[in-house]
Amino acid sequence: DVKTDLNLLLECLKYQMDCPLSQKEALITIYSICQQNSEASEYFREIGGLMFINDLAKSSVHCIVKEAALFTLGIIIESNVYCQQTLCTSALFEDLILFLIKKDSGVNLKRMSVYVILVLVSNNKNGQTYVRDTGCISLLLQLFRTTLSTSEKNLTDENTDPCYQLWSSVCSTLCACVNNPQNEDNQNICCSVFPYAKQWLESCTEPEIVRPICSFLGLTVANNSYVQKYFVSIGGLDTLAKVLLELMHDSCLSHSSMKLAVVVTKTLDACIANNSAMGVVLAKYHTVSELLKLLSNETLNTGEKISIILTIGHCTEVCEENQCELLQNNGLPLMIQVLTESQDEELIKAATFVLQNCKQMTEQLSLKLYDNSLNVNNAEELDVQVRKRCLQDYWKKAKEILHRINSIEKEHDEERVQGEILVDESSVANSEALKSHEVNPADPKMCIERTHKEVHCPQLTSKLNNQVLAPSVTSAPQKNETVKTMEAASTRQTEQRNIPCSVTELQTDSVTQSPSIKGKTACVKNQSGYIFSVTFFLPHLDQHSFCSEKTEEVRSTSATSSSHKMADLRCLGCTAGGLSFNSRTFTRMLQRCLHRCDHHRVILEAEERYRRELRKVAAGNSSRSA
Repeated sequence: DVKTDLNLLLECLKYQMDCPLSQKEALITIYSICQQNSEASEYFREIGGLMFINDLAKSSVHCIVKEAALFTLGIIIESNVYCQQTLCTSALFEDLILFLIKKDSGVNLKRMSVYVILVLVSNNKNGQTYVRDTGCISLLLQLFRTTLSTSEKNLTDENTDPCYQLWSSVCSTLCACVNNPQNEDNQNICCSVFPYAKQWLESCTEPEIVRPICSFLGLTVANNSYVQKYFVSIGGLDTLAKVLLELMHDSCLSHSSMKLAVVVTKTLDACIANNSAMGVVLAKYHTVSELLKLLSNETLNTGEKISIILTIGHCTEVCEENQCELLQNNGLPLMIQVLTESQDEELIKAATFVLQNCKQMTEQLSLKLYDNSLNVNNAEELDVQVRKRCLQDYWKKAKEILHRINSIEKEHDEERVQGEILVDESSVANSEALKSHEVNPADPKMCIERTHKEVHCPQLTSKLNNQVLAPSVTSAPQKNETVKTMEAASTRQTEQRNIPCSVTELQTDSVTQSPSIKGKTACVKNQSGYIFSVTFFLPHLDQHSFCSEKTEEVRSTSATSSSHKMADLRCLGCTAGGLSFNSRTFTRMLQRCLHRCDHHRVILEAEERYRRELRKVAAGNSSRSA
């Protein structure tokens, strides 16, 4: 029975105080029973055995009893959490400090003391606090710096070298002090030995040294941006990259070097996981390409592959150099292969993380290569190139507007056809009237009759805007005025007034119309995608003024040939008053007219120049968009 054996062994310890060998044998039997047996350890605590061994370790004058007692305490604490809570006191940590600082304490006694500290702080926040408050962690860091020297020790016999075993135990204890749970205060304290760890890695790449140091570094920098930045500032990340590079050169010959490279990879990942911008340090050592070579090794297990892929992901998250290196070394197909062939959920997540980085980096690199190909020399040219990339959106909007214009124009097809017919009829009627009548400059009555029809001069205005208006044109209403006496007409023969018929330039802000002018706006889209608002309106003219003007014009031209007078009087633009026109029908009518007056000839020439400019702009936009 286990309980009976534990009772007898405890009695043996109590009655064999003068026989250290018997006590040592009893202690060995007790820890063999309690090892990995929580119930036995709990029962031994209940019968007072745990506290008795604790007192025995402090009071015994025999070194072998002290070592055996401390080792037994560690086994029992490790097996049962209640035993850990019972012994986790500042008093015990202070006793352990005394064992470590005494000059007569042997290496094995120090090693057993460090082991007890390890089990007290493992998975125990209170233990981590006590180890810091009592100053025990500072003593452990001192042992880390001074216990072992590569120049003096032969690491080939590490299993029998007590100094190496003590140093390895110190490394493990420091790892427990900063991790599980994470303790930032202890991490900030432990980073003080980073320069020594860096020197170790620079002077030795043996697994017996690299493994403990990498474990300590990885847990100390984990999730602590302050410690990570400090490690990078002293060149620690460069040292790890060099160690990885050296191990990769040896991995083709040594399986152990390949496994050790995975350990270094995990440490690298811990150093940059919370600040991927630090990955730029690794670019100059081509770390990503080395990691891809390591990932292609067929002897790796799933956990090792996950660590390597996550490290690649953190290296390429924000660093363009590492991103390019990943693409140049066929990293993307390798990630896709891992994603498609693996059944492990964590491995799939890691590969997906890298693929997401690949997607982002591809977009960024394509934009960068495109910008470089443009050879942009200044900020103004760069702005022009950015606008070009947005030109496609403008073309889409322009097509939509064109569709709307076409649909509106279909509604006015009948009106345009009717306008053309009326223009032709008016031209024929006017021609016949001119043949049957001869103009007499001295006859004011004939001039007055000619002014009963108002002359309408279309005014062309253009405006760049984004609105679509109905392209319809209406002429101003006729204003007839009765002339009763010949004197009323003759008094106005000497007055000269200009007919308000002009061509305005393109206005980019607004189009101002006189309140006395009535008209409607037509919207025309050119090939460049801009929308031009074209307004045709006919002004209200004073009939008497117009009569005087035309009478004076006839008198001034009476000395010329009759054919010249016929040409001025047969302008279709002047004789088409009262008809409905738009920009197309009015221009077409003027183009067919063989005897245009000066006013409408200027209008037609200005419109032709305007259309040529539009064609140049459209051609330029087409070439740039291509």
